[in-house]
Amino acid sequence: MSLAAPTLSRTRAQQTSVVALACAGLVALAVLGAQEAGWRQAALACVGFFAGVALYHSSFGFAFAWRRMYLDRRGRAIRAQFVMLAIAILVFFPALAQGSLFGQEVSGFVFPVGFALVVGAFMFGVGMQLAGGCGSGTLYTAGGGNTRMIVALAAFIAGSLLATADPLHWRSWPALDGLSLVDALGGAGALAVGLLALVACYAAALAVERLRHGAAEPLAADFSRVTLLGGPWPLVGGAVALALVNAATLALAGRPWGVTYGFALWGAKLAGLAGVDVAHWPFWQNESALASSLLSDATSVTNFGLMLGAAAAAGLAGAYAPQMKIPARSLLAAALGGLLMGVGARLATGCNIGAFFSGLASGSLHGLVWAIVAFGGVMLGARLRPWFGLSR
Repeated sequence: MSLAAPTLSRTRAQQTSVVALACAGLVALAVLGAQEAGWRQAALACVGFFAGVALYHSSFGFAFAWRRMYLDRRGRAIRAQFVMLAIAILVFFPALAQGSLFGQEVSGFVFPVGFALVVGAFMFGVGMQLAGGCGSGTLYTAGGGNTRMIVALAAFIAGSLLATADPLHWRSWPALDGLSLVDALGGAGALAVGLLALVACYAAALAVERLRHGAAEPLAADFSRVTLLGGPWPLVGGAVALALVNAATLALAGRPWGVTYGFALWGAKLAGLAGVDVAHWPFWQNESALASSLLSDATSVTNFGLMLGAAAAAGLAGAYAPQMKIPARSLLAAALGGLLMGVGARLATGCNIGAFFSGLASGSLHGLVWAIVAFGGVMLGARLRPWFGLSR
């Protein structure tokens, strides 16, 4: 199963138009971003575009990968994520220990571990199973023309906004201070421990799959069928590409790749246009981004670029074909899943990208806790899917 948009019959001219519009959108985004915040903002738009192409062509998702590991004990996609993390920490840990990368001051995502993180991660795990996509998965599938995931994205934004209203005062819930492996062991020590841990996790996933099936699916694919522009890419190609995306984001923005803060900001901007005084909500009182252009926000620019890249990739693959006939129960699951992910990502200070990928790439304990708890949510969400007429 792939998160990418289905391949439907469309003319080559239609697909070419999609690619051309996506590329034109990238140029406009880069130019306007540079005018707003400098050349690094333009570069982040291009990084996001590349991320969208890589995610779409490799169908690199987290929701299906984790569900498949839980239900079927098939771990090929999980192993690809371990490869992605291993490549990332080779860049991140030395850079974070030094405090700079290519002359840019850098810092990681190291956040507290508390009740809000646990609740939010679990909600996110359930939500990404109902929606059928995670933070990055929702963006690239929506950008690639998946109508159902546009509904999930809208609900994701709404849930993110709801969480910033802080109706349950979740930001005051008890928590332990953040813990960084890099701070504790130094760059070299953290790298040694991190790589050993990932090798052990890779071996464990391999053993679980072999125990169930007798043999594990190969991580490498038949590269003879792969085309760079038209796809599909092997999962390991997506893993390498996303590690490069996160490293490039660190070098350009001075912090790791994140996705869902942009959703909260989009929701707050829309609410403000509708007359809601979000500027006085405690969450936004110290956030300068609310009063600034979206094009000055690095996360938003990267997200916009990602959606444009996914649209271009879908057009290049001849698969940009939005579907309008979607079962009501499936749309309900998409909306409910998006809401759960939106609230959950704010409570947990991130999603599968900001908390899991970038958190672990930063050597943060909260990334590990997020992964363990979110997997528990995946287990519940996977069991709920048949209620909404969704496949395994």
